[in-house]
Amino acid sequence: MSNMPNNIGEIFLFALLLLGSSPLWAASFETLLMPGKVIEGHAKYEEQCERCHANFSKDEQRTLCLDCHEKVAADINKDEGYHGLDSAVGETACRSCHTDHKGRDKKIVHLDPHGFDHDLTDYKLEKRHQQVACIACHPKDRKHRDTPQLCIDCHKSDDPHRGNLGKKCNDCHSTTGWQKNRFDHDKSDFKLKGAHKKASCNSCHIDQRYKKTPKQCIACHQINDIHLGGFGEKCESCHNNEKWEKGEFNHDKKTEFPLRGVHTKLACNSCHNSKLNRADNKGNPGKTCIACHQQRDRHRGSFGEKCDKCHNNESWSKTRFDHQRDTKFSLDGKHGDLSCSSCHQAGLFEKKPEKSCTSCHKVDDPHGGKLGKECQQCHNSDNWRKKIAFDHDLTRFPLIGLHTTTPCGECHLDRSYQQTERDCYACHQQDDSHEGLLGKQCASCHNPNDWKLWLFDHDTQTKYRLEGSHRGLKCEACHIDPVTEQRAEPRRCISCHRDEDAHWGTFGKQCEQCHLPTQFEEIVLPRQ
Repeated sequence: MSNMPNNIGEIFLFALLLLGSSPLWAASFETLLMPGKVIEGHAKYEEQCERCHANFSKDEQRTLCLDCHEKVAADINKDEGYHGLDSAVGETACRSCHTDHKGRDKKIVHLDPHGFDHDLTDYKLEKRHQQVACIACHPKDRKHRDTPQLCIDCHKSDDPHRGNLGKKCNDCHSTTGWQKNRFDHDKSDFKLKGAHKKASCNSCHIDQRYKKTPKQCIACHQINDIHLGGFGEKCESCHNNEKWEKGEFNHDKKTEFPLRGVHTKLACNSCHNSKLNRADNKGNPGKTCIACHQQRDRHRGSFGEKCDKCHNNESWSKTRFDHQRDTKFSLDGKHGDLSCSSCHQAGLFEKKPEKSCTSCHKVDDPHGGKLGKECQQCHNSDNWRKKIAFDHDLTRFPLIGLHTTTPCGECHLDRSYQQTERDCYACHQQDDSHEGLLGKQCASCHNPNDWKLWLFDHDTQTKYRLEGSHRGLKCEACHIDPVTEQRAEPRRCISCHRDEDAHWGTFGKQCEQCHLPTQFEEIVLPRQ
């Protein structure tokens, strides 16, 4: 027992010598010396140390890495890719950046997505690509270096052309904006001119089909052909690509109907339509006015079909007909501004209307026919309501004072203008501030110049002179009851001052024996 090793270290060293001397246990021996497990991708080589390590040579270890990672080695040799573009990689050992033996789940590729410079790769990020998240192009199940670089690889699902235009998207599109394209249509077989420049692509290229697109106008505009194919397929004979509605057809040179006046501004289908009531055998509209204007003939055919006798093509409403010259009824005053139909009802012009005022103005007659039919005795054609020539002075009630400015309807309420009351009270009863107490003979005090100017003299026109305080009183202070011719107002003091009698009737009714009209409180005792 004394010859056995006497400590653990010696026992361990002895065991290593035994295992190391046997090739069978060499692999297990190297595994026993590993600083930790390798990553999952290297796990199958974990017991083959020589795949990654060379005895006593760190430089050769880099060569072993590149023997396995052939694509990285190719990038370095060609100065391509992330490893090939970085000059420092050529002098740096792989293990300096990619350290293994730290566990199965460890990552030995350390890339910071926030600080990574994509310019160090073969694919620089420009414009909109700079805003895209890394995972959008580099999914977890694919190595970064295996990311494709063609547009179609990422945008295939966005391709509205469905592959019909190939895979070279960058021929038209750019990273500035997918929908902003730089395709030059002028380099194609169909240069865009006029309104075509503003048309969207799918207006002509239905379903995003860009090959074998027809070039004839009718191919796109057949659905809008208002001629329904009647003029064939050579649209460009009349139309141009600046504006479809503006045709180049010369109506004056190519037809027997030159366009004049308002006809030059009409749309073609105003005359050329399926509703025309007159046309020749070829479907062309007739050249007479009535061919188009029959439906709007206000005369209902009573003047025949020669519309141009009165009308012209400058304005349908302006006619050459001269009412002063061609009729026995001159249009004076307001009549000159009236439309024909104001007098010629229902467009009937052959049956001449009567020339009397009431034939047209019967419904406007405010007098209801009570003043006869000779309207012109008072009215004129300049203004029906103003400048009335009636002389009121020729009636039994001449107008003076304010009556001259009073509208007729103020006195003639029913506008009959006959049997109108002439006394003041008939019109001014509502204005009577005396409420009938002074009778109906308003003219005794008032005059038509101003209702408030009155000239009644109590001293001369009555038997009771106003003295003292009586002069400042209002009429109704004494005149309480209506005045009649049979009964005059009492003149005794007691008749008005009974309620003010401080003597309660003790001294009788002769107040004036002691009191004076100048001051009731002033007393003058009678002499004995």
